[in-house]
Amino acid sequence: MPAQALYRKWRPQLWDEVVGQGHVVQTLRNALRGDRLAHAYLFAGPRGCGKTTTARLVAKALNCLHPDPAQRPDNTCAHCVAVNESRFLDLIEIDGASNNGVENIRELRDKINFAPNEGRYKIYLIDEVHMLSLGAFNALLKTLEEPPPHAVFILATTESYKIPATVSSRCQRFEFRRIPVAEIVARLKRLCEQEHLNVENTALEVVARQATGSLRDAISLLDQLVGADLTVTLAQAQALLGTTTGQAVQDLVDALTAGDVTSGLDLVNAAVDAGADPRQLARQMVDYLRGLMLVRLGSAALVEATAEVRATMARQAEGWAAPALLHAIRAFNTASNDVKGGWQPQLPLELAIVECTTLVAPPIPEPSLPAPAAPSAATTEKPAPAVRPGEAPDLRAVWNRIVATMLEHKKITKLTQADLEKCSIEGLDGNALRVFTPNKVFFEKFNSRPDFGQLIGSLLSEELGFACGLRLQLGESRANSSAEALNIPADGMVATALRDLGGEIVE
Repeated sequence: MPAQALYRKWRPQLWDEVVGQGHVVQTLRNALRGDRLAHAYLFAGPRGCGKTTTARLVAKALNCLHPDPAQRPDNTCAHCVAVNESRFLDLIEIDGASNNGVENIRELRDKINFAPNEGRYKIYLIDEVHMLSLGAFNALLKTLEEPPPHAVFILATTESYKIPATVSSRCQRFEFRRIPVAEIVARLKRLCEQEHLNVENTALEVVARQATGSLRDAISLLDQLVGADLTVTLAQAQALLGTTTGQAVQDLVDALTAGDVTSGLDLVNAAVDAGADPRQLARQMVDYLRGLMLVRLGSAALVEATAEVRATMARQAEGWAAPALLHAIRAFNTASNDVKGGWQPQLPLELAIVECTTLVAPPIPEPSLPAPAAPSAATTEKPAPAVRPGEAPDLRAVWNRIVATMLEHKKITKLTQADLEKCSIEGLDGNALRVFTPNKVFFEKFNSRPDFGQLIGSLLSEELGFACGLRLQLGESRANSSAEALNIPADGMVATALRDLGGEIVE
């Protein structure tokens, strides 16, 4: 006889054994303790997070023979044992995928009025309820709204958006969440202790991350790992699951940071040749790049990593501009969904690398303009900015000087100069200059070159005497729109105030 799967053997039998769903468990226990029972529940959430397990616990608690409601289920009475052994006649489990027709619901409706066989309540658990047909949902409505007093419905689904509003509105809805990695690892450790399994903690972490919030998937993966050997190492877990080492991912990110396409492609192909699953590699890259984004934005505490890995991330994050980092995350996330085992499974990863390395560039330092003559001993003060403090800057003149400087030092072409000169200067918004361009092609080109905006920002800061960024938007500025609506001459003083000084027409 085949051995019982670990996820079935270790299914929670008491409320305290449910992992990661404390908000649901506490509410249900309070309701059952206070005899505030609902006639219908809707359990929604991702796979393997405890929906069916919680439904069975509700069934046990409602029919438990223990005299104290707060102690139900006690897991020792005849009814609790019968539920555990799947022979309790008053717990009717229905698979919505294979019993999704109107005739199935009519059969249920005909039998629901019969009294329970042995317990106080009949519990109807409809799993994957979103698979029911529209006709089946309509046939269920009246019974679901006004069931007999001895009947309780529990509907479970992984796709709650497919449930008609007429059905979900008749149920108390509970949202089950993905289980955090730390809680999955803790549960797996307890399981390994009880089963006398010797599994490295790092291997358990790999399994927990691979499960993506599903405890059932994590236990199934662990069951697969220990099938051949009761001692499991990190290398064995990575080989079986098709993941790569953290160092390989870090090396690949280093190659992307340096814009080294050749090294990036070599690393990916070496990992795939060594047996790594391209989809898992893409997911690992997304996870690591997300950590870089959090570090780059000052939220390093949210990254689940060792101090050494965080230090490496902090170093790598300095070489990424935020827009390029976001673009890389999207590119590898797309690759993780595109890898479907074709004849070149690593191709989506290679495309993501090429796409990222064409946009990744370290933040550009101050523009390399001609250095001024060496100051004499009498003049060692820092040169004053073009705009003095307290003086209203002529933003159009500042903008024109920046464009001329960039053209003179070959930072832009004549075509780009024309696009920049056509921009409308709306005004300063805090420490950012709001600029509008009517050219969609130029706008998209600008957004794909974060180094370009950084160069203009550094030149603006020099001109204005304080740290200033650039905020480029597509369309016409409000100042231009107001001036045109009131027929104000474009070359007059009022239009200049609106366009360049951030003025606003109030009357």
